[in-house]
Amino acid sequence: MDTDTPDELLSEFRERRLGVWGVLQITAGTGLAVYAMWAGILMPGFRKVPLRLQVPYLPASRTQVRNVISLLHGRSGALADLGSGDGRIVLEAYKQGFSPAVGYELNPWLVRLANFHAWRAGYYGKVSYRQEDLWKVDLSRCKNVTVFLAPSVLTLLQEKLLAELPDDALVVAGRFPFRDWTPFQVEGEGVDRAWAYDMQALRQHNKPGVDIDSLQS
Repeated sequence: MDTDTPDELLSEFRERRLGVWGVLQITAGTGLAVYAMWAGILMPGFRKVPLRLQVPYLPASRTQVRNVISLLHGRSGALADLGSGDGRIVLEAYKQGFSPAVGYELNPWLVRLANFHAWRAGYYGKVSYRQEDLWKVDLSRCKNVTVFLAPSVLTLLQEKLLAELPDDALVVAGRFPFRDWTPFQVEGEGVDRAWAYDMQALRQHNKPGVDIDSLQS
């Protein structure tokens, strides 16, 4: 298994050229003057989000989306995308049979962009994008979870996932892996790589060890 660190993946990602459409979407996601007005005036609550939890918007490539969906092969049911951005993961998951497919995104402009993509693809109303803080979302019934988030956020998010997700849940991370977790399957190379994590296996691995001496006494 490759051992690229999140720092190495971040360096590789920075060197990748973005297409015109990618630049336009990043512009929409970062917001320019309108977004600055929203964050600073219209939505002051956003300023309460710690800087390390604010995730910059970078659209997933087609290869990244394909790798994430490949790791979900053979599964079904509901899917939640945490920090769903422009909604492309949710949209593709729905096309592959996941329902309901829901994206959680704090940025209202990205929620609008996601709904636009769904409308243009003919799936408006069939997928759901909610302007909600992912830290406040109840994940106790989620069995398929996808995330495209920064390493600093993933380190904190793994605690929430371990505490709330059912044992039969699968978590797929794109672009960056969970630093403290061991994936059971990896798809793709470099910044397009995706990692799949089985919650039951992770919990078994994290269980306190048994004191053999105490059993023999």
